[in-house]
Amino acid sequence: MKLHLTGPSDKHLNETITITGSKSESNRSLLLAALYPTISIENLSNSDDAQVMEQGLKITEGTVDIHHAGTAMRFLTGYFASQKGKEVILTGSKRMTERPIKILVDALKSLGADISYVQDEGYPPIKIKGQRIVKDKVSLPANVSSQYISSLLLIAPSLENGLELELVGKITSVPYIKMTLGLLEEIGVTTSFEGNLIKVSRKTNVAPTKLVVESDWSSASYFYSICALSDPGTEITLSAYKKESLQGDSVLAEIYNSFGVETTYGENKITLKKTAKQVATENEFDLANAPDIAQTIAVTCFGLEVGCHLIGLHTLKIKETDRLEALDTELSKLGATISVTDKTLTLLPTKTIKADVAIDTYNDHRMAMAFAPLAMRTTLFVNDAEVVSKSYPDFWNDLKQLHFTIKEL
Repeated sequence: MKLHLTGPSDKHLNETITITGSKSESNRSLLLAALYPTISIENLSNSDDAQVMEQGLKITEGTVDIHHAGTAMRFLTGYFASQKGKEVILTGSKRMTERPIKILVDALKSLGADISYVQDEGYPPIKIKGQRIVKDKVSLPANVSSQYISSLLLIAPSLENGLELELVGKITSVPYIKMTLGLLEEIGVTTSFEGNLIKVSRKTNVAPTKLVVESDWSSASYFYSICALSDPGTEITLSAYKKESLQGDSVLAEIYNSFGVETTYGENKITLKKTAKQVATENEFDLANAPDIAQTIAVTCFGLEVGCHLIGLHTLKIKETDRLEALDTELSKLGATISVTDKTLTLLPTKTIKADVAIDTYNDHRMAMAFAPLAMRTTLFVNDAEVVSKSYPDFWNDLKQLHFTIKEL
């Protein structure tokens, strides 16, 4: 599906949008509910990833195909490895077979898991024979994807002796680790996180518990971008959000203040308001704890005709696509002066934004959604626009609510 996007004629917006539950919280909650059936979930994400995760957890033998869902690949690896009697082959899309899994597999095997590679060493598909895991100490490099770490922590309370996880080196994705530990504590699991050592105690039974999933802050980022690119006085209200969020991407409120967007917290909602604040021509952000909003921020800066230097992006190369190279390619097509390394992105202030450029999305939902707000400043095409269903199926309809003109070609 190819779309042509034109922004609203009136750049002074005033709308309310309801956003589906967080994909990150949903997938964690689904795994915990599979381990402890007394858990119920409200405001579950309607994303492809959450649906794939939910379906995968119901399978006891045979092939589990998680398509493009990286979170499901990591979480289900830990889950099936700890489920004695279950035997599956865990696989996914072509891109998924290129995304490394070795660090997590090695950690699980050191605990006693039975996992083997079906094709290439270190990559999916993998064959898992569930085992009763009794070892309780394991270590991981601290700078790996937080999903590897969370995969181990989520199954930890169901293991025979709980788990002590040592993170070696400088920890980078602390908010996502804390999200996992926060959910464990919400269901009554005892945890500790001191220095580089995380301890999770065994929990045999969980009292009936309702987990209410907060709406997705990564999805909110696109509305922050639209607000930043709109006229002063614009107000966009988003629900359902809370000030004390478990999600690392809630740092958006602080970052977008630099771009003239004020965030006001209400009861289960936030209101974004564009002010007349002057935006700095150079902006630097360390996104090691919130890498999923890097694309949105880079595109926002380009649309505002200001520069940015983003660091802490080392995990972006193994996402749905190599997001740094993809940003370099697509922003350059629009007229940007940009350079990337394996962990940084530098964008220079650009005065000219080309019109009717076709943005390629690389099977990456965030590429489609991060570039869409640029329609506030120019007209553009988005190729393979249906990819947004991975995390936010209602995205294009919600943009129409903000008076974007969207034509399917």
